Amino acid sequence: MKVQHLRIRPGVKVDITKLDPADTGDVKGKEAAEERLKANLKRLVELQTVLYAENRRAVLVVLQGMDGSGKDGTVRHVMSGLNPMGVDIIGFKRPTEEELDHDFLWRCHRVCPRRGDITVFNRSHYEDVLVVRVNKVINRAEWLRRYRQINDWERMLTEDGTVIVKCFLHISKGEQRERLEARLHDPLKNWKFEEGDLAVRKQWNAYMGRGGAYEDMLRATSTPYAPWHVIPSDKKWYRNLAVSSLLLATLEGMKLEMPAPVKDWRRVRVE
Repeated sequence: MKVQHLRIRPGVKVDITKLDPADTGDVKGKEAAEERLKANLKRLVELQTVLYAENRRAVLVVLQGMDGSGKDGTVRHVMSGLNPMGVDIIGFKRPTEEELDHDFLWRCHRVCPRRGDITVFNRSHYEDVLVVRVNKVINRAEWLRRYRQINDWERMLTEDGTVIVKCFLHISKGEQRERLEARLHDPLKNWKFEEGDLAVRKQWNAYMGRGGAYEDMLRATSTPYAPWHVIPSDKKWYRNLAVSSLLLATLEGMKLEMPAPVKDWRRVRVE
């Protein structure tokens, strides 16, 4: 599956209202998507092994999106097939007192991937230009400063060998309603529902409307070294395929190589 069309080109103004969250590209249905996903996962395992053995670079996957967009589901369906020895899943909740006593990037920097590893941020440092903006914890001057700091930080990570894959899971308001209602009525999902979800939903336009927090974030922080990719997420099967295809294209583009053996083992015999 081609993923170039999902990328937000750096410097281009984004109109989030014109991006279709139900788009499925050239994928002809759920069954076709699941077959392609299986093939992607098989190849991802192979490449992850080389990344781990090479131990020179790392991959950071950022999953950001509204409640119900499928961050947990993406982790479950795309990342669970990888070798857990080389994968860390980090979820960011409300900052702790210790985290608030540091700069806003501190809690993310300290859990960035080690060389050879893949780390997935389920929510991320972008909460600090989204939630705090919509709730008026910071003013415009502050969130503009944070955009710059995020770009500088991500540049530093990439120059040091971390490849960043940023995925905005794009969901429609109608699909979000259905998923939140499912949390209310399904005993297996009920634990995920929080009353605060309804308050955030009332702020939909501030987050997802024209000139809202997500639109500005995508425009300001999609860079040549760490571009954003908009993943249409109304169809879960397409979301999973798209993220897996993007990660696969990223790893293949890294031209990973198995390290040379420290010596010629061919004549060694195991008694």
